[in-house]
Amino acid sequence: MSEHPYLEVRHLKKYFMTPNGPLHAVDDVSFTLEKGRTIGLVGESGCGKSTLGHMIARLLDATDGEILLEGEDILKYNGRKLKDLRRRIQIIFQDPFSSLNPRKTVYNTIAEPIIIQKMCKSKKEVEDRVFEIMELVGLAERYVNVYPHELDGGRRQRVGIARALALDPELIVCDEPVSALDVSIQAQILNLLKRLQQQFGYTYIFITHDLSVVKHFAQDVLVMYLGQLVEQAPVKELFAHPRHPYTQGLLSAIPSTDIDNVKDRIILKGEITSPINPPDECRFADRCEYVSEACRKKAPQLQRLGDDHLVSCFAPLD
Repeated sequence: MSEHPYLEVRHLKKYFMTPNGPLHAVDDVSFTLEKGRTIGLVGESGCGKSTLGHMIARLLDATDGEILLEGEDILKYNGRKLKDLRRRIQIIFQDPFSSLNPRKTVYNTIAEPIIIQKMCKSKKEVEDRVFEIMELVGLAERYVNVYPHELDGGRRQRVGIARALALDPELIVCDEPVSALDVSIQAQILNLLKRLQQQFGYTYIFITHDLSVVKHFAQDVLVMYLGQLVEQAPVKELFAHPRHPYTQGLLSAIPSTDIDNVKDRIILKGEITSPINPPDECRFADRCEYVSEACRKKAPQLQRLGDDHLVSCFAPLD
């Protein structure tokens, strides 16, 4: 067994410069992920979860911090090492239409990374690999020469998944892969991703704003708010004992069909703090009904409440 976690993110930061100062998209995020597991990354739009995922996939450079894959900092990779890393880490994008080249057929979309990485020695091997991947993701051979605009959303996303699987990666960043799809298609795609993980042992970082999806898909959850982690716990523990007021608000917003046990909704009020040059205080303070003087003096740090439960709050709540 390796002495290092499979993936370890340490104090990762990403700031975007604006005319008014640096926008803190991701601000001092740290976590670990073991191989073959799924971690859910949740939060409202604009919380920085996609930016974090794109840095891990090396689509964005970090401002500061480390991303260790089996003990090696991949942020230092370039040239050949970075090209080899592309085979190990892939990403499935949110919008299956805009993420596909409209001028490429299904065949060319899946074959392109295989050819670039020189995974196959002959045209026949490339062709066999493309058809093998299409079968894996549930795409019939008759779609091999069609273009993205000729497919529905579900099949387009299957093409996106096929492209990600073409290089036989280890780690897949799933950037809200079902949010643009109909509910019935969402279930099909989630079941497909789950089956592929069981079959090939993929490790997933699953980015979403839908906690009900995370509950059935991930083993661990990271809750982000304005670029920072506010809570981290195994799925069952987080749903049974959410400790941060923001997490409680997110869970309260999940629709329920159990009309006999409808709980009072937690309505998050107040203005969202600007991510540009944020003050050194709790970023959730303006929306929190439990705000205290301590929240205004200093930003809280993640504190361990149990074996695997961490929360960033001065007054953790039951």
